[in-house]
Amino acid sequence: MNTSTLIRKIHIDCPLCDKAHEVEERTRFATITLKGEEVTYEERFYFCANAPADENEFETGSMANANLLNARNADRIEHGLLTSDEIVAIRENYGLSQVDLARLLGWGEATISRYESKAIQDEAYDTMLRLIKDNPLMALEFLKKTAAKFSNMKRAEIRTKIVEKLDSYGKEYLTRQAFAGEYVAFEELSEANGFTTLNIDKIEAVISYIAENVSNLFKVKLMKMLWYVDALSFKLNDHAVTGLVYRHKPMGALPVGHYSLMNLENLDVREEESSKYDSMLHIYPTKGMDYSILSDGEKTIVDRVIKKFKNYKAQEIIDYMHEEKAYIETKSGDIIPFSLAKEIRDF
Repeated sequence: MNTSTLIRKIHIDCPLCDKAHEVEERTRFATITLKGEEVTYEERFYFCANAPADENEFETGSMANANLLNARNADRIEHGLLTSDEIVAIRENYGLSQVDLARLLGWGEATISRYESKAIQDEAYDTMLRLIKDNPLMALEFLKKTAAKFSNMKRAEIRTKIVEKLDSYGKEYLTRQAFAGEYVAFEELSEANGFTTLNIDKIEAVISYIAENVSNLFKVKLMKMLWYVDALSFKLNDHAVTGLVYRHKPMGALPVGHYSLMNLENLDVREEESSKYDSMLHIYPTKGMDYSILSDGEKTIVDRVIKKFKNYKAQEIIDYMHEEKAYIETKSGDIIPFSLAKEIRDF
């Protein structure tokens, strides 16, 4: 059996040994070929200790479907496309059914259903989804163009939902746009962004998740922990989590647009007295933050970074990073390429 991690033990009727007993649910990284390319993804399976060594693993039908979806989402991430979960989130953000969203965008009625379950969208369709992802005004424009696809009542209902979202967006939309604007030069997948497109939702989730588990979290320490999250992900999976780009600065890695980052509306950042390194910006967990945007594998990576640096003071994590090859081999102001993250220490 390949290296795997125990998730839980469950009592079931085992199809391998034909006995009702406790089997282990495990997870590991596996490789599959999709569209002629090898993709590494997180796979779940059951392990039976009673079965022969070469026949002691099995998966249920639902588990097989979930594994295949994980593989497709890993392929999406590799090619900078929205994952199925992100597509679901876009639809639910506007309170739309799968058919409603497909009609809104002028697509076949089954298109969104396929993208949420099995098919991988091409770049043109992905671009259209991104147009409405963070911009209700674009959703309203699409509704005007596809109005004939809806009954008067349904069209009015969808318009009301979009307008409500537009009214509530306000400052959040503007701050997101300001931050995203800092990354116009880094839209192409590269070593600079860890072959990951900027994902503000994941950034907010990672920051809040860290704040929930690290007391007295201030800006400088957070910035280093974000780099280690992305660096560890790149070391293990060849891609970062957030899409942030980091520069070599005197106090270690610092994300491009870090001032705008701290102004994101979904973050709970407060000015408080602290050390000279932390600029008095204290980060708290965001109430009601949805962490489902982070995969189990991504949460595991964040947990490992938290475990490593939870009790470090700001200066201690600065000093620790100063010893990293990624820092030593770059100059002040340089982008830190993620290829150097392959050699981070003690992980």
